[in-house]
Amino acid sequence: MSQTDNAVTGQAGSGGKSDRKPGRTRWNATDLGLIAVFAALVAGSALIAAIPVGGLGVPITLQTLAVMLTGLALGPGRAFAAVGLYTLLGLAGLPIFSGGRSGLGILASPSAGYIIAFPLGALAVGWLTTIVLRRTMKYRGLFLFAAAMASSVVVIHSLGVLGMMVNGKLDLSKAFLLDLAYYPGDIIKNVLAVTIALALHKAFPDLLIRRAGRNSVAVTARTGGATN
Repeated sequence: MSQTDNAVTGQAGSGGKSDRKPGRTRWNATDLGLIAVFAALVAGSALIAAIPVGGLGVPITLQTLAVMLTGLALGPGRAFAAVGLYTLLGLAGLPIFSGGRSGLGILASPSAGYIIAFPLGALAVGWLTTIVLRRTMKYRGLFLFAAAMASSVVVIHSLGVLGMMVNGKLDLSKAFLLDLAYYPGDIIKNVLAVTIALALHKAFPDLLIRRAGRNSVAVTARTGGATN
């Protein structure tokens, strides 16, 4: 749970006549366990056979699926922590990047932009997911897919292109054209990520949806119960 989640849930529990108990101010053991599990999921997805694409050899992997799923399932704070943990462990020397690579040397490779973008992408889609779950009932799958694609394009692909420009010595047009090769796969992976995330939320309602619901209570309490 992010600090924003904690602050809002705390307001929901203490404000007005609500009989809800104050929200936790710290991550508990369950949160830390989920962070570790999803960090391991991202690491495992990187080790599945990668497909090199283009002259720079930046591979297609299942990492983006795992990164998007982490944000869709955990929300912004825990998702950023999980994917950030994976990234830090890889930079520290564990061979958990695609192709079994590791170490700070990866930051000099054409893949650097994508790797740096992964925690930020998880943060972005996690934040958008809380908005979707708080404000929509119908077509949630469609909105979550839009959130995943927006996060992929704006964060992951943008920084990926920048990484290829800096480390691959490409101009913007060439880097952009190389990056386009990853879009079809990302569309499929985002569909799968949303499908899995919806199943997780249905099976484990407290994973994120209840947190989002508490946010709605807090907003209603602050606005005096007014609705549009």
